[in-house]
Amino acid sequence: MNATAAIVGASHAGVQLAASLRQLEWGGDIVLISDEASLPYQRPPLSKAYLAGDMAVERLAIRGAEFYAKSGITRLNATVSSVDREARELQLADGRRVPYDRLAICTGARPARLSAPGDKLDGIFYLRTASDVEAIRSSALLGRRAVVIGGGYVGLETAASLRRIGLEVTVLEAAERVLGRVTAPEVSSFYSRVHMSEGVVVRTGAMVEAFCGDNWVREVVLSSGEHIPADFVVIGIGVDPNTELAAAAGLAIDNGIVIDDRAQTSDPLVVAAGDCTSHLMARYGRRIRLESIPSAGEQAKVAAATMCGNRKEIAALPWFWSDQYDVKMQIAGLSTGYDEVVIDGDPSRDRSFSCFYLRAGSIIAADCVNRPRDFMFSKQAIMQGGHFELPVSDGPSKIPTAGEER
Repeated sequence: MNATAAIVGASHAGVQLAASLRQLEWGGDIVLISDEASLPYQRPPLSKAYLAGDMAVERLAIRGAEFYAKSGITRLNATVSSVDREARELQLADGRRVPYDRLAICTGARPARLSAPGDKLDGIFYLRTASDVEAIRSSALLGRRAVVIGGGYVGLETAASLRRIGLEVTVLEAAERVLGRVTAPEVSSFYSRVHMSEGVVVRTGAMVEAFCGDNWVREVVLSSGEHIPADFVVIGIGVDPNTELAAAAGLAIDNGIVIDDRAQTSDPLVVAAGDCTSHLMARYGRRIRLESIPSAGEQAKVAAATMCGNRKEIAALPWFWSDQYDVKMQIAGLSTGYDEVVIDGDPSRDRSFSCFYLRAGSIIAADCVNRPRDFMFSKQAIMQGGHFELPVSDGPSKIPTAGEER
């Protein structure tokens, strides 16, 4: 094959896709396009080890420079402004054009923005790139007051990292509990307890009304009228998929670039992978957009196979992880629609327990805190239909949800 494969986006999905193409003996050119000049790098450590200063920037790289040279992958630092599907060309912002025979879109996602008076003040940060972390660290001096807006995984990981380097940290979550969209109340309570025991102030039901300051943010104003002092603010309230390029090219969009089981878009010459995509998952009976490195990697491998004319389908179980202090949470499956929770351990006291989510008596997901064996069991059980005896110790706590779908 002497064709050109162009890949737009050089994070986990883009790099894996390029590597997989070569493993599948794609013989033509591979052009990997990124709007960041650095080597493609890992994003999960940004809010964890990198922010806390435990990881050097060199260790962030997904692959070393020699990999791209040895594999014949051309890295191009540019912004793609449009896709001409008829001409099979990419228009770059600087006027250049890149022809392609097969195209992969791996444009990822960007932080969702919080709109409020004062939101353009200096000292208000979002965390998505290595340069974002460097800007935060320049303000994260010992003893300063950081306000983290958002009690999801990124917000809590950021809070943990800032606390570890000696800052006073307040977490503001608009919902009534942290991690409210993705975990059971018992898991939410556990994380609130852990953070408060580490000295973090956790405020739930805290709606941000405005930011105050001269040129630099000094206070966060809540809808209650309360003013929270801040030397800087980090906002982590979710992400939005980068679908604009695909949408302008006429590709189907539904909370992400629509792909099928082979990672193919509505154009047979275009595939997509990663956080920018949405995929109809038969296991859950609905279209889902996953923000998951393992899922991005699997989609990329499937996309590469499709580009090479091979038959491969997306099939792996979604899984995730989060590191906060000495607590590693490993999540298997998606808990949406559970009707019962079984907990092994005591999340009100310990830092090791598992929360199993059941629907009609079968396991559909599990949150495993410092319990790697339970995590591995749960992945296997869910993949095989969920009808297994739970690996619980003395007296698991069964918590029915009275038929309420979560």
